[in-house]
Amino acid sequence: MPVSKPEIKRVVIIGGTGHVGTYLAPRLVAAGYEVICLTRGERQPYQSHPAWESVQRMVVDRTAEEKAGTFGQKVQALEPDVVIDMICFTLDSARHLVEALRGQVKRFLHCGTIWIYGPSAQVPTTEDQPRRPFNTYGIQKAAIEAYLLHEARYTGFPATALHPGHIVGPGWEIVNPAGHLKNEVFSRLAQGEEVALPNIGMETVHHVHADDVAQIFMQALVHWDKAVGESFHAVSPAALTLRGYAEAVAAWFGQPARLRFLPWPEWRQTVTEEDAAITWDHIAHSPNASIAKAQRLLGYQPRYSSLEAIYEAVSWLIQQGRVKTTLPSTPW
Repeated sequence: MPVSKPEIKRVVIIGGTGHVGTYLAPRLVAAGYEVICLTRGERQPYQSHPAWESVQRMVVDRTAEEKAGTFGQKVQALEPDVVIDMICFTLDSARHLVEALRGQVKRFLHCGTIWIYGPSAQVPTTEDQPRRPFNTYGIQKAAIEAYLLHEARYTGFPATALHPGHIVGPGWEIVNPAGHLKNEVFSRLAQGEEVALPNIGMETVHHVHADDVAQIFMQALVHWDKAVGESFHAVSPAALTLRGYAEAVAAWFGQPARLRFLPWPEWRQTVTEEDAAITWDHIAHSPNASIAKAQRLLGYQPRYSSLEAIYEAVSWLIQQGRVKTTLPSTPW
C-alpha cells in the first residue's frame, strides 16, 4: 500500500514581517496554509497585501524568551506542522528550537546565508564546496547549517537550509555598486557624476529579489522529499561585478559611468569607517553562487535577474526621494 503523506496545515514563521516574510506569508496563505507569524512587533510588512488579514500575528521577544529557556516551548505550543525560522543567528539558538520541536514538527526551514562559504574560490560556488567563513555572522550560520543537516541525516529531524544572497526589494536600502548601502552612489551614477570603486571593480556581489527567496521556500515545501537534509542557494541567476553593476545603473539614466578606481587603502579613506567595513565584507566574500541544484531538485526559477531586482528597488528609492536624478520626469 502507498504510504500517505502527513497532512500539512499550520505554518509558523519566526521573523515573518521582514524582507522575505513580506512575500512569503502571502504565498503561504494563497497555497492554503494557516499562517502564524512571530515578530517583535516593531514593524509592518514592507508591502501591503490582502493576505495579511488572514495571518495571525504574535509578538514574541525571542532573545528574552531564549534567555528564560521558554522560546522553544512557545513555538511548540502553537502545534505547527511547519516552522520557518528567518532569524536564527547562533548555534545555541538553533539547538534550543530543534530540541523543543523534535518529534512534533514535520518540516523545518532555516534561512541561512551565502556568507557560509567565506571568500569565493571556484565559481559559481556550489553547495558541496567547503565552508570557510571568516566573520561571526558567517561562522555561526555555517555552524547552524552543519548542525541542522546532521540532525536531518542522522536523527530524522526534518530540516532544510536555504541560503540567500543580498536580498533586494522595494522598501529598504540595498547593496550598491560600491559595496555599501548609501543611496548617494545611485544618485551620483544617475546624475553622471564620478563614483570611486575599490581596486579595479571586479569583485562581485550576488543579489536576489525577496520574492524569489520566498519562492524557493515554497518550492522546498512542495518538493520536500528532495529538500529534506539538503541546503540550497537562494540567489539570482548571475552575480554582478561592481564595475558592471555601476555601468548598468548609469545606463538606466542615459549616463556614461564615470568611474575611478582606487587601491583599497586609498578607497577606504573616501568613505566612512562604517561604509568601508560594509564594503570590505562584501568584496572580501565576492559571492557568486550557483542555483543549478535548486533548479534541478526544487524547480526554482527566479523571476528576477540581479539587475531587474535592483531596478525595482531603485525605482522605489527614487519615488521616496532617496535617490536623486537629473531627469525632469522619470518612468518611475
